[in-house]
Amino acid sequence: MHRRTLLKAGLGLAGLPLMTRLAWAADPKPVSFWYESASPDNQQNLQTLLVEAFNAAHPDYALSVDFRGSDLDKQLRVAMLSGTGPDVVFTAGPSYVAAMAQAGQLLALDDYAKKYGWTERLLPLFVDMGKYDGKLYALPKTYETLGLFYNKTLFAANNWKAPVTIAELEALADEMKAKGLVPFGAGNADWRPANEHYVSIILNSVAGPENVYEALTGAIAWTDPAFVAAIDTLAAWWDKGYFGDNYFSLTLEQAFSQIATGGAGMAPTGTWNFSNVATYFPPNNAEAGFVGFPSLKGDPVFALGIGSTLSVNAKSENPDGAAAVLDYMFSDDYYSKMNSVWQGEWNLPLADLSKVKLSDKVLPLYTEAMKALSAAVGAGQYGYTTWTFLPPATDTYLVSGMEEVWLKKTSSADFLKKLDETFRQEKDAGKAPAIPPRA
Repeated sequence: MHRRTLLKAGLGLAGLPLMTRLAWAADPKPVSFWYESASPDNQQNLQTLLVEAFNAAHPDYALSVDFRGSDLDKQLRVAMLSGTGPDVVFTAGPSYVAAMAQAGQLLALDDYAKKYGWTERLLPLFVDMGKYDGKLYALPKTYETLGLFYNKTLFAANNWKAPVTIAELEALADEMKAKGLVPFGAGNADWRPANEHYVSIILNSVAGPENVYEALTGAIAWTDPAFVAAIDTLAAWWDKGYFGDNYFSLTLEQAFSQIATGGAGMAPTGTWNFSNVATYFPPNNAEAGFVGFPSLKGDPVFALGIGSTLSVNAKSENPDGAAAVLDYMFSDDYYSKMNSVWQGEWNLPLADLSKVKLSDKVLPLYTEAMKALSAAVGAGQYGYTTWTFLPPATDTYLVSGMEEVWLKKTSSADFLKKLDETFRQEKDAGKAPAIPPRA
């Protein structure tokens, strides 16, 4: 029950019979959770598998989910600045966590982590990434990677093989163009930060994960020649038409659907698109493929990303309820049920997946990709996504700055110079996310 309701009813409360007053006092405490966009089916999945299931298991609490769509980030910032907002705080990634923790907007979760055993149940790398100034403030809702989706049916018809090097990728893209295909199914009409998907890919596949790590820790500058070469390569792909003519008018889902219909040959994108495979590939009599993104050396690159984080609002009137919601999510049962109906958005970083049971309907390709990512993380052989590891202002500039490079409004060198200046300002101000040591 909300505070306003209690205040409004307060004058009449004393006159109620004893049993009525006891029943009123036993009403479950509300727990609010603002979520981003979700399809109607997945909104129902959240209602059934999270809201209803949690409330049934925790009768003292009443969880509710409010879908805020693409305006979630903006609305959350305003609410948190004013000292309000939801009990369970959903952010777009760790780059937001340091600044919010620094501003006193998030509650330290160390006591809850000890109470619920989160440090034992979750992969240590991800627990470390949710820390700021030595304290735990966030847990990852999902971890993900970037790779290359492709149409296996189309590839078989043309006797093509999935590329493993950048040279093979470019040769294949040129051949696709010659056949009238758009090489990359890509677009940012509904999500401008899609730009950084490609920046993350190119930094790791051309400059290399080791160089990205050195830059994130401040050991080398973002103006290093390795990064200039990487951004020059991405600019060249744009100039060659690999992204097609409709990048700024296609939504993420429309762009992905092109590889199922045969309008585009490949899609450099994230594992969140596994949720779209069943929607578009079977109706087009096509089979999807997915591989780690090609690299200069030929080793697949799995750039590690945290798609979103979960925290508790420092101003929450029910922090225990919010923490109980987090704990409910990080369970074998919830992981199994949610990933059985909604792949790509709930790859919770559980340390032990031996008790997880997925539906037989789950695409084997998804299971294989998640195993490959988990193995790469476990072996320390992973790259870095910009939205996970860059501080917020740096990340925001990267999104707009890459467009300026593509549209010839700035050079790769000048773009990286401004990126480096912004990064160093934020790093010096303590706003950079935690960077775990590289294995």
